[in-house]
This record gives sequence, C-alpha cells and structure tokens, in this order.
Amino acid sequence: MKKIFLLAASLISLLTIAGCKKILEVAPKSQITEQVYFKSEGDFEPYVTGIYTYMRTLANNVTYGTERTEELIAASNARFSTAWSQILSPSVGAIDYSYWYQAIGQCNLLLAKIEPFAFSSDPATKKRIVAETHALRAYFYFHLMRIVGDCPLMLQAITSADVPLLPRSPAADVMKQVLGDLDTAIVTFPNKNFVSKYRFSYTATQALRAEASLWNAKVLAAGATGFNDALTAIAEVEKADLSLMPNFRDVNTVRQNKEIILAAYYQRDETGNNYAVNALPFLTIVKGASNIDSIPWCQTSSNGQGAYQISPLSRSLFTNPNDQRIPSTWILQRDGNSTSFAWITKLPGNVYADDRVPDNDLIIFRLADVYLMAAEAYAGLGQIDDAITYLNKVRQRAGTGDYTGGIDKATIEREILDERGRELFFENKRWYDLVRFYKGGTIDIYNYIPNLIGKTTPIYWPLNSTVLANNSKLEQTPGY
Repeated sequence: MKKIFLLAASLISLLTIAGCKKILEVAPKSQITEQVYFKSEGDFEPYVTGIYTYMRTLANNVTYGTERTEELIAASNARFSTAWSQILSPSVGAIDYSYWYQAIGQCNLLLAKIEPFAFSSDPATKKRIVAETHALRAYFYFHLMRIVGDCPLMLQAITSADVPLLPRSPAADVMKQVLGDLDTAIVTFPNKNFVSKYRFSYTATQALRAEASLWNAKVLAAGATGFNDALTAIAEVEKADLSLMPNFRDVNTVRQNKEIILAAYYQRDETGNNYAVNALPFLTIVKGASNIDSIPWCQTSSNGQGAYQISPLSRSLFTNPNDQRIPSTWILQRDGNSTSFAWITKLPGNVYADDRVPDNDLIIFRLADVYLMAAEAYAGLGQIDDAITYLNKVRQRAGTGDYTGGIDKATIEREILDERGRELFFENKRWYDLVRFYKGGTIDIYNYIPNLIGKTTPIYWPLNSTVLANNSKLEQTPGY
C-alpha cells in the first residue's frame, strides 16, 4: 500500500489524454490509448487502485464537509475558504466539478473494458474489481450530489472526442444510480470477508449504503423506506470483525485498527500532509504556553499552520467533563492565568526526528459512525428504545454513561446529532449531518450555524460560471 496508490495514479495520468471541452464542462479524462492498455488481466488491478487517489483527495478536502458548519473558527493564521463565511455565488466559491467527473469517467471506462474481458486464471479477482469500481462510482456521485444536488449522470465510457452535453439529472435519479451501483457491488463481491481498510470491501460498501439511505430518507423524502434500507445495511456491517477501540485516542492514531471500516491512506513522504496541517500550531505561536508539552505543535508552518481551532459552539456540545474524547479532540492553550487558542488534537500526526507531521489516515467510515447511523434510523422510525441502545454504545466508550434525557422523538434526534458532533468532530462529516437533520426537521441550520444566521445561502453550492458557459444544457443551482 505504501507506493501502489502513487504508481497507479501516475499510470492513469500517463495513459489519459486531453479531449474536447464539451462534457458538463469536463475534458474527457477517460479517453485512453487502448493500444497500450487493458490487454491482460494484470492491467485492471493497478487501474482500480489508481482510482482510489480521487477518493483520497476528496476525503482530504474540508471545504465541503466541514467549513460550512459550526465546528471551526479562525486561530492564529486563518485559511478558510469563502464556504466558511457562507458567501457563495457563481463567481465566488462556486464549484467546478471536473474532478468528480474525471473519477467517474475512470470508473466508467474500467467497467466497460473489464465486462467482456475473461479472467481465466482468477475469476474472483474480476468480480472484486467490478464490485470495487461500482462502489467507487457510487461514492463519487453521492459525494457530488450532497454538494450540488441535481447533477449530470454520465454513465458511458468516453473513448473519443465526440462527447455529449448532459443536463443535470434530478437528485432522486442520481440517488437511484448510487443505490443501484451499491447494490451491484454488494451482490458482486466474491468474498464478504475480504478486508482492506484502504479499499471498498463488502462491509465498507454496506456502510456507504447506510449513509446514502439516510440521505435518501431525510433529504430526498424517502422516509421509512430509506430508514429501513439503512438498518438492513447496518445489520450487514455488524456481522464483520469490527469493534470499538477501548481508548478513543487510538481511533485516529492507530492505523488500520479494529474500528475502521474504510480510510484514506496517508504516510509521510508518500502523500504529503492531510488537512490537519491547518489545525496544528507551529512553535512560534505556542512557545510561551505553560502547557506546551501537551499541545501537538510543529516546528514550522510547513507541517502546522495554526489556522483552525475548535469553535466555542462545538466545545459546548461536550457537556460532560468526564468525556474521554475531550483531550483527543481539543486542548486549551494556557498562557499564565489565561487561555488563548483551543487547538484541535483529533489528528495529531506523528512525531519524527525532525518534526511532527500530519500524516494520520483519514477515516471515511468507522464503527462508531455506523452505530450512530443506526440510532438515527431507529429514531426516524419512531423506535426510540432501539435508538437509545445504539446511542449508548458510543456513549459507553466515551465514558459519559447511558443516556438519561427525554425520550420524545425530537429530543432523541437532537441528542443523536449532538453525539455525532462530539464523536465525529473534524472527521469531515458535519455539514452533511447538519443538512440531513435540517431536512429531517431536527434543527434549523439558518439559526444554528453562526455564519448562516441572517443569510439565505442555499445548502447546495452554485456551479462555476465556466461550467455553465461550456454546457448550454446546464442550469444554475436554484437560489443563485
């Protein structure tokens, strides 16, 4: 795993060529010189491995999953995008979604080429690659759909410069494709026990199926159908060899641990810093702190830029001072008798001889997240006792004890959202959680997120003006 991602990504780059600009606005990155590739069974494994580099890049971008939430405020050196300020327009902070369609194009091409190809020596490998590719395509479409809502459905492999212009498809149709791809992957995996923490497995695909089903239930109004679909997928996840880590700190610092279902691989000198580079302070900022030995600081701003700190609103979610997640989430910098910054400790990186480096793997799915999905689905169905059972699985590890608050549906759903805020802080999920619970009626994000108060910015991003100019069949995101 140490170098295969980079090698495979380089291979894809070398074999793709630029083409006409007419596709959604995207150059058809899946155009490929067929004379030199997909000629043997061995060509497909590195190709699908290379596609995971797109997943890792998306996992490492907090603009969409975190910055529009209440989680962060500026620290010493602000690095926020316009998304944080909730000031979005077709010319400011708008999305150019070419990267998503490059990834989708690679999936389409692989599926088109592998379908007629006989894997005479190892048919199971072909099935696994096909399953992974369907799961990856679902991941890319689901990720994009949560950002822009309606989006073009490109399902064919592009192998020439004759590329069709596609309009935006309704989000419900995109979700249908996402769930269809996931169902295809689920039935295609030849071995349910195949485990790779860095690749889609049967279990990771079911985790994505659960998350997509919750979005379908609340945002796309599928209701009970979506909640029950999520619970069906979660039941399959629970059959896997997974368990919560006894020590919360180990969840994000111990690679490939028993709680992780799917992660984006990081390691020093292999991939560069992850997004925690913006959260870790550098020495100049903290050198006067009386508790400097407890702060995860870096020598220079190359590895820690001191740009983010946890917000007071996110800190206020941790109502129990005995919550063992607190020291592994943030630390207050003490300067004499006062405090200054609340540094994020969730992704502390690793200390090497020359410096601390933010190179923890980025977790995409883990068991505690799935337990809270189960709680959310049961609450959505009005099955409060079951919802509390799953909520308590996470609370017990946190050391906060069983839930003892109100048991009406609205109160339980708000508690689940707050628990997700505590458990999954800075794991690039909060915006999607807030939108889901907003659409489900639990909160009003326009009264909850500080930078949205008094604004009417839509939950979906606008399309970049260039995207629209290159495709006359596209319409701007409603509200812009």
